[in-house]
Amino acid sequence: MANQPISTRIVLASRPSGKPVAANFRLEREAVRDLAEGEVLLQILYLSLDPYMRGRMDDAKSYAKPVEVGGVMEGGTVARVVSSRDAAFAPGDIVLSHSGWQSHAISDAAALRKLDPEAAPITTALGVLGMPGFTAYAGLRNIGKPKAGETLVVAAASGAVGSAVGQIAKIFGARAVGIAGGADKCDYIRNEFGFDAAIDHRSSDFASQLAAACPNGIDIYFENVGGHVWNAVFPLLNDFARVPVCGLIAHYNEGSSTSDGHNQLPTVMRAVLRQSLTIRGFIQREFVDQRPDFYREAAKWISEGRLKYREDIVDGLENAPEAFIGLLEGKNFGKLIVHIAS
Repeated sequence: MANQPISTRIVLASRPSGKPVAANFRLEREAVRDLAEGEVLLQILYLSLDPYMRGRMDDAKSYAKPVEVGGVMEGGTVARVVSSRDAAFAPGDIVLSHSGWQSHAISDAAALRKLDPEAAPITTALGVLGMPGFTAYAGLRNIGKPKAGETLVVAAASGAVGSAVGQIAKIFGARAVGIAGGADKCDYIRNEFGFDAAIDHRSSDFASQLAAACPNGIDIYFENVGGHVWNAVFPLLNDFARVPVCGLIAHYNEGSSTSDGHNQLPTVMRAVLRQSLTIRGFIQREFVDQRPDFYREAAKWISEGRLKYREDIVDGLENAPEAFIGLLEGKNFGKLIVHIAS
């Protein structure tokens, strides 16, 4: 196929030791090959940046294969079809893909989902109507199981997953307490997302503030963070509390042997037994059969004003590494997305 574009891409230059740095990434340019039958050429419009990508930079055993050194950093994307050798897609179609950190990509047509730009802003397919929103929905529906009158606490509550968790819990009648970093984020999740309380985890008296906000204890803790947030939550868990474990961002930059010298496992396991706790890690793709329910219900909740969202959009693929490093430090405010092309 003539006149194939040059793709700009960001690859993993080296595996990080601790916190990622700019030198772990490298910008390259490569000519796009011709399409084979059943393939589609995409121009990437928006790239999603998510905490799970930190794990892909390591070569430790995990639920997914790591990015190879020299390989394109992976990630969800919204793209425009440039050309197609599959009858289901035509030039100009807008699609959800998993094309990674690059300006152009070739995808198997079967891996794409067509989006309707008239139904919702296309960026929402990377956030509230995409993987983060579905993660919140699936974790609550299958593990958290909120009931009217219960207290739910969620960390990273101003982010794409956490903000959806609190709002969906309230739709089911629970009381939502959010934990976030900084007064601005706490004000936002109270006033815009409608949380019943918001606690700044950077406060010197964070643990006592959390206890005061949860006078009847915690029935559901949606875990996104770990670290000192978990330490404050743990003593407040009620009997039969449920803990969907979605992420542990406080620990992503630690090595496998990192330890503070204090083994908390016996204490946690005694509580699991004594209080009949449910602590279950999950990956959203385990519940793929529930996605149609999610798309239908979430779209309805958004139209009713019951599920709101905030996006933090950075311009330029070249700025993705800096934005991603900032994400791991909590610098973003809302779903972090890189705008690559219009």
